[in-house]
Order: sequence, then C-alpha cells, then structure tokens
Amino acid sequence: MTASAPVRSRLGAASLLGAGILFLVYPVLRPYSDETTMEGARAMASSAWMVAHLSAVAGFILLTLGLLGLHQVLGRPLTLRAVVVTWIGAGLTLPYYGAEVFGLNVIARRAVQAQDVSLLELANEFRYGPAAVTMFGSGLVLLGVGAVMAAVAVWRSGALPRWSALPLAAGFVLFLPQFFATPALRIAHGVLIAIGGVWLGVALWRARRIP
Repeated sequence: MTASAPVRSRLGAASLLGAGILFLVYPVLRPYSDETTMEGARAMASSAWMVAHLSAVAGFILLTLGLLGLHQVLGRPLTLRAVVVTWIGAGLTLPYYGAEVFGLNVIARRAVQAQDVSLLELANEFRYGPAAVTMFGSGLVLLGVGAVMAAVAVWRSGALPRWSALPLAAGFVLFLPQFFATPALRIAHGVLIAIGGVWLGVALWRARRIP
C-alpha cells in the first residue's frame, strides 16, 4: 500500500460497517401492517416509518462509499466497474425511497386525519407506476450486480479473506425478492447484509498490503 492507503481502507471500512448496521435498522424499525387499511396508514404516518427508510437511504450512500474505498485499496479494474455500476444503481433506487419516506408519509397522515382509507390508493398509484417500478427494479438489480462484481474482485485479489464479500453480495442479490417476503424474513435479510457489511468492513480495516 501507499502511505495514504490505510486511511482510505479505514474510511471505506467504516462506510461498509455503517451500511451494514443501517440495513439492519431498516427492517427492524419499519412498521409492518396491511398498508391498505387505516392501521397501515398509521404505520406509514409514523416516525418509525421515516427513520427506517432514511436508514436505508443512508445505507445505500455508505455502500457506494465503502466500495470506493475497496477499489482504492485493491486498485483492480473490476472494483472500479463495481463502483460505477453500484453508483448508478443507487442513483436509480434512491428517488423511490425518497418518495416512500416523504410522499407516502404525507399521504398516510392525510388519510389518518381524514379517517379516509381511500386516500391510500394514491400510495399504490405511486408504488406501482411503470416508471417508478422500472427505475426502482433496475436500480436494485444494478446494486446486486455491483456487489457481486466486488465480491469476485475480493475473491481474486488475495488481499482480503476470499469469503468476506460474499454475504454482502448475497444480500444485495436478494434485495428485490425480499420485498415479497414475511417481516421475519425481511429482518433476516437485514441481518445478512449487516453480517456482510461488518465482515467486509473489518477485513478492509485490517488490510495491510496488496500483492
């Protein structure tokens, strides 16, 4: 490594650790209910809803910074491609999360105030709109591809434990399917990403030299 590489590796490591923790906070704090009912409206109108989704937003940002730190340490073309793909994926994903955090929260609060559950139809119009779903789905697919590319680069590098990036890659490959799972499985998915972020972050923190 160069003299600045340990600093870069530790900044990247801290970003991965933070991302892992935040992606666990997201499903743990997120309230679960039938979101076509008044109970669902109260859930989406809650502060827990906003904190949970903002945790995911911050997690996506830290993930991209963590992979940039990984690239700065490994210096492989594949890690650079992983960074680019992941950044594009995050860019396509975050607008949807922004609407979930703020737009759905406003709609749900109006529904609760008016005691009119029909207002929640606006939430479904947003969530399942063709443009929104296409952007969101494409973004999550790219995030999965970028995480897999990073895992392959780590496996080949010999600088970090071979398996250290695989749980994180698995977590992002499963990010889209987990939305159709039960709350318990969604929390388990958060645990998987947390393990992946912590493991890769610790490995990056301990990195000393690049062959």
